[in-house]
Amino acid sequence: MSQMAKKSLASPLMGRRAATLAPPPSCCENPEAMNNETPSAMDLRLRTRTGADLESLADLWVASWQETMPAIDFGQRRPWFLDHVRGLEAAGARTVCAFDGGDQLLGFVTFDPAAAYLDQLVVAPRAKGSGAARRLLGEALRLSPSGLTLDVNQDNARALHFYEREGFEKIAEGINPLSGLKTWRLRLSKRV
Repeated sequence: MSQMAKKSLASPLMGRRAATLAPPPSCCENPEAMNNETPSAMDLRLRTRTGADLESLADLWVASWQETMPAIDFGQRRPWFLDHVRGLEAAGARTVCAFDGGDQLLGFVTFDPAAAYLDQLVVAPRAKGSGAARRLLGEALRLSPSGLTLDVNQDNARALHFYEREGFEKIAEGINPLSGLKTWRLRLSKRV
């Protein structure tokens, strides 16, 4: 198991230059699920995380996880998250951020292309169902030549459904070392 996988908190989804990327054709399959307050994946701008983004990432991570698992105080885990992302990136992981037209952070993905491991895929509560997670996952897959493996909490039904819909398959069970919750290890081989 990679060092990244051992340190991972199972997820609730670029190089050094900023880039605006066209969405994959399937990013907005369900326009009925979106309302006027939900951003569209078509309007997202993806770019590599900068130093100025880290605090906003931590805020978003706490808010998203707090909504997903309200019984756990993720605010107390914020310092862990900040150190975790810094350590992952120092070891070669990448973090790609998604911003809306108003330059508001809507989500991010942290992954290690060399280890083929997705550590974090986080989307703002207001952006769920918008295609943002699919866009971020697509970028991580584009930059990961051999596909991706990840761990997801077994009781995180929304995330599990998303990953399975995207083609990930269960390959093992585990336990999250921080929460003690059961996890699934999922794998998606690179699409040809």
